[in-house]
Amino acid sequence: MNEQRYTKGPCPFPGCGSSDAFTTYSDSGVGHCFSCGKSKKVETNMRTDYEHATFSELTNFSTIGDYSSYPVTSRGISKEVIDHFNIKMSVTDTGMPEAHFYPYTKNGITVAYKERTLPKDFKTHGDFKDCELFGQSVCSAGKHRLVITEGELDACAVAESMLHNSKKIWNVVSIPSASNLRGLLEQRDWINSFKEIVLCFDQDEAGQKAQDAAAKMFKAGKVKIAKLQEKDPCEVLIKHGPKALDNAIFSAQTWSPAGIVTGETIWEQFKERQNVESVPYPDCLGGLNEKLKGIRYGEITLFTSGTGSGKSTVIKEIALDLLAKTTDKVGLISLEESVGDTAEKFISMALKRNIMDPPPTAEDELRRGYETVFGDERLVLLDHQGSVGDSSLIDKIEYMALMGCKYLILDHITIAVSEGSEGLSGNEAVDKVMSDLLKVVKKHNVWLGLISHLRKAQGGKSFEEGNIASIDDIKGSGSIKQISFDIIAFSRNLVAESESERNTIKFKVLKSRFTGLTGPAGSASYDNKTTRLVAAGGFDEYFNI
Repeated sequence: MNEQRYTKGPCPFPGCGSSDAFTTYSDSGVGHCFSCGKSKKVETNMRTDYEHATFSELTNFSTIGDYSSYPVTSRGISKEVIDHFNIKMSVTDTGMPEAHFYPYTKNGITVAYKERTLPKDFKTHGDFKDCELFGQSVCSAGKHRLVITEGELDACAVAESMLHNSKKIWNVVSIPSASNLRGLLEQRDWINSFKEIVLCFDQDEAGQKAQDAAAKMFKAGKVKIAKLQEKDPCEVLIKHGPKALDNAIFSAQTWSPAGIVTGETIWEQFKERQNVESVPYPDCLGGLNEKLKGIRYGEITLFTSGTGSGKSTVIKEIALDLLAKTTDKVGLISLEESVGDTAEKFISMALKRNIMDPPPTAEDELRRGYETVFGDERLVLLDHQGSVGDSSLIDKIEYMALMGCKYLILDHITIAVSEGSEGLSGNEAVDKVMSDLLKVVKKHNVWLGLISHLRKAQGGKSFEEGNIASIDDIKGSGSIKQISFDIIAFSRNLVAESESERNTIKFKVLKSRFTGLTGPAGSASYDNKTTRLVAAGGFDEYFNI
């Protein structure tokens, strides 16, 4: 191998014009142009930091060992780390790095190299059968902690963070790639000799999938997962420095299979629960607040009652109250009434008089009611009556969520899905819709209020006569009851002798996943003149009407 160093560049002689034929030799400081044939003494120091060795010289495995090592400055990796792993590098005839060679060992002896031709092409040299993990030959088995990455340069990045913060490179190895976990299985006994195994894989989908598969290979309780701020350890090192990467390693959380949580994970989820934000129900539904502790993002609340029991009025009170108490958009999908009918009822509620009753309401007053409810465009309506195909319904609801509607109300699920939609039976279609609705709620972190009807009462009084519903009386698929977080039943005696009783809606909580509290939850009276439920939640003070 040629020990002499030299660089190539543009020829300085007038009339030549060559961009790369002028070669300066490190031993003499003389430059010679192989294009025009002229030579001269070079006054400036043009020696390169790289040993000259063309890639073409690499004709067999043994020559790799003759290459030298250099820092990978673009990744923030020092020569000390490169030497620790015995990584070799070839350079071009201009002295620029051309390829990295990562050694793989068997019983501590290098038997193969993985070649990375810059920027990111790979090939192999030697026999990889039964090879150890990259970096394994310089680790000590049975120590406290072993860090595993999914790339050689990522292992170098972790080693660099160790060197910077501990002045020593501890045990860190790498698999060849996220798609190649075979080495972990072959070295499982050696890996399990460590008290703690930290997986520091890429944060992309492939890396996380490989990480989960790798974690399952080792003894329960040993594996910890490092959460990174960036895609991989190299990016963390470059963007945030060695301290940040070291912190990610030391703060790694114990891995457990999906659904099993322990230690700090439980604590974090507990703290999260304590900080859950909620919006109280309107004052007229105050009994619901005692049982449910308000309305929360990420949940589905089911409202159910017999025909004519006031479900639509209740949800409109809730919608107005949400507009008053929050700055968020509210989306209403009412499949039993037109947009015009919905607007009429909202304006009546805002003005506290039925605008269809005589005397006629003046246009300026109508406009005032309209501006109160719709003026800031935070109340969004779906212009659609009757049933809609399940995919169409989900698309519309998700679009509303994307528009910024943090609170959504669907009135009602019973007619939301056409019989036999997409070849499914009625219940199967509802099951699919409920599952899809939950995905939208979780994906976009919104609240969904869902209206459902009750089955026909079996014996005794009907629900329209004030019969109190149970959870088994809910009409439709069982998924409606199972997926809903809260279930609220209404009862109203439409045939009572007294008008006061006929206009009273009683509430009962049948399910509360957040609090576990169920049972009677107060009542509200409907005022025919104002079209409002008595003592409606702060609407006047918020809108100053």
